[in-house]
Amino acid sequence: MPQHIIVTEYNPEWTALFEKEAKLIKSILKENCVAVYHIGSTAVIGLKAKPIIDIMPIVYDLQKVDDIAEEFVKIGYEYMDKFGIVGRRYLRKGGDERTHQIHIFDINNKIDIERHLAVRDFLRVVG
Repeated sequence: MPQHIIVTEYNPEWTALFEKEAKLIKSILKENCVAVYHIGSTAVIGLKAKPIIDIMPIVYDLQKVDDIAEEFVKIGYEYMDKFGIVGRRYLRKGGDERTHQIHIFDINNKIDIERHLAVRDFLRVVG
C-alpha cells in the first residue's frame, strides 16, 4: 500500500523525537558512530513538513552496520539495505505510514553527506 503524503504545520516536538531516536541509534552503532544529524524538512524550525523524522548517522564502516541490522529491527525499523543509493543503508519505521527514516552513510561518502546537510541548511536559511 502506498504511503499517504501529508504535510503538516511545524511541530516543535520533532526535535525531541529526533533526539530520542538519535540516542537509540548511537547506542546501537556504538564506537562505529561518528555523528548523527537531523535532516529533512522536520529539521527546519517553522517549516511545514511531512511528519517523518529523517535521521542521518555517519559511520566509519557500513559493513559493521550490516552486521548489526537485527538490532535496528528490534526497535521497530525495517532494514532496507541500499534502497537505490549505493553507499547508503536505509531504514524506516512505521512501514508505509512511516514515522522515521534513517539514512546511514560511511564517513568517506562526502558527496551524499554534504548534499543532505546542504539541503537542510539551505532550508534553514530561506525557510
